[in-house]
Amino acid sequence: MKKLLFTALAVFAFVSVNAQEDASTGGFSNGDVFITGSLTFGSEKLDDDKANTFEIAPRVGFFVSDNIAVGAELAFGSAKAESGSTDVVDMSTFGVGAFGRYYFTPANQFSLFGQLGLGYESMDNKLADVKTDVISASFAGGLNYFVSDNFSIEALVGVLGYSSSKPDFDGAEATNSFAFGGDWTNVSFGVNYKF
Repeated sequence: MKKLLFTALAVFAFVSVNAQEDASTGGFSNGDVFITGSLTFGSEKLDDDKANTFEIAPRVGFFVSDNIAVGAELAFGSAKAESGSTDVVDMSTFGVGAFGRYYFTPANQFSLFGQLGLGYESMDNKLADVKTDVISASFAGGLNYFVSDNFSIEALVGVLGYSSSKPDFDGAEATNSFAFGGDWTNVSFGVNYKF
């Protein structure tokens, strides 16, 4: 009986060790490609006033080394607000951008990273018939947690940002903005898929 119990325990231990070795926790390495993005929708109504916003922003990244990823993103959005039956805001946006990330422990299930980004956005105010061009630069901190070999959850917090916007009518001046410090409006969550 002791031999049978000892054999069963040995088989159980062997299977457990093999299962732990086979179970990967994900992580990134040189040559990996990932896709991610964000989808935002908002709706607000107060009496006869209502507002709707929508944005979709897909992103793709490529690891050029074990710790460094570079990538590109697109953004499409719209915002519309009405007061009674009168439109007060009717705007659409299109943006492109590039980013670079440094992952501190990319091969692990959990990793922190820093991100530098550059972007261009064109906003079309349909009611005023004015287009505005925006150029921006940003620094953000983030974390990545793999829930399987290919899927991870990501959180990104904006820390530092600069933007310059200029409407396209004669005599318009550029508006320059600088922001430091993250707050809850600069936090985004997403899901990554690694190839």
